[in-house]
Amino acid sequence: MIRWGEEKRIQDPGFFCRLIVKGIVQPLWIISDARRRSDVDWFLSAYGSVSQTVRVVASEETRKSRGWVYTPEVDDAESECGLDQGVTFDWILSNDGDRAVLEEQLHNLQAFIRSRLTPPE
Repeated sequence: MIRWGEEKRIQDPGFFCRLIVKGIVQPLWIISDARRRSDVDWFLSAYGSVSQTVRVVASEETRKSRGWVYTPEVDDAESECGLDQGVTFDWILSNDGDRAVLEEQLHNLQAFIRSRLTPPE
């Protein structure tokens, strides 16, 4: 399945992105698990200035405390680290265990979203 998906992406980088949006009209979309630069590039190209990119980060120490263990050939694959470089994120949220910090960041993001969804008077 992975090989098939990679072959499809090589033939047409936007193949899966177009499947997601086909026939759907929404005022807000949250793509919660983009893993490849081609996906981000496709959405930015298709939706331009209304697109916002959000990255959630946690330190390696925090990730380990949550049970993550580095696995070679998995955690260094494009599907896991393809967005680590070359993408400028509009929002970077820190999820290192401080609930108040995370909630403040989410509040700011929600306020931004609401400001874009509310028509000007």
